[in-house]
Amino acid sequence: MASKKAPLNRETVLATALRMADEGGVEALSMRKLGQALGVEAMSLYHHVRNKEEVIDGIVDLVFAEIDLPEDGEPWREAMRRRAVSARCTLLRHPWAASLMNARPNPGPATLRHHDAVIGSLRGNGFDLVLAAHAFSVIDSYLFGFALTQATLPFENEEQLAAVVQHILPRIPRDQYPHLHELTINHVMQPGYDYADEFAFGLELVLEGLERARG
Repeated sequence: MASKKAPLNRETVLATALRMADEGGVEALSMRKLGQALGVEAMSLYHHVRNKEEVIDGIVDLVFAEIDLPEDGEPWREAMRRRAVSARCTLLRHPWAASLMNARPNPGPATLRHHDAVIGSLRGNGFDLVLAAHAFSVIDSYLFGFALTQATLPFENEEQLAAVVQHILPRIPRDQYPHLHELTINHVMQPGYDYADEFAFGLELVLEGLERARG
């Protein structure tokens, strides 16, 4: 006996759209393709979402929902560190989302809950309103900037990195670009190098600076 198809509703539509964006990028998402993936005509989707823009708003909100939120009474540095690490892991799962997380004009409930929790953690830990705004901005600038950089690197593992370096190395002779050559040979090409390790170092610099600003 054939299994029944899952009922079509907003949650099913957005979950499928999220999977499609993860597989092919948000640019490849269309109402026609989304309908095909769900086994329905595109017109059926409009009973649940108004258009593609609402779909994108919805899947961005789903991504925000995956990020760990600060907890009540949690020290601010621990909360911001945990939230930033969770966000970077989330963006690794959904690399298309980094450029859209703060760009949508219609934030959903998970997005609003996320922002409110971050601000509340800072305010509850001695940040005045202006400094909380500064802190939120600088942490997210670092977080999303790093995620975008990592998502666009031309390598994902040591093997690919070695191939990229071998291609570029002839263009950076030591006599012309001594510092770049040294960094490439003596740091990037060393066993165990992983660009992702830079994230924790930079995050601690940001948090340390905010600690001093808080006084």
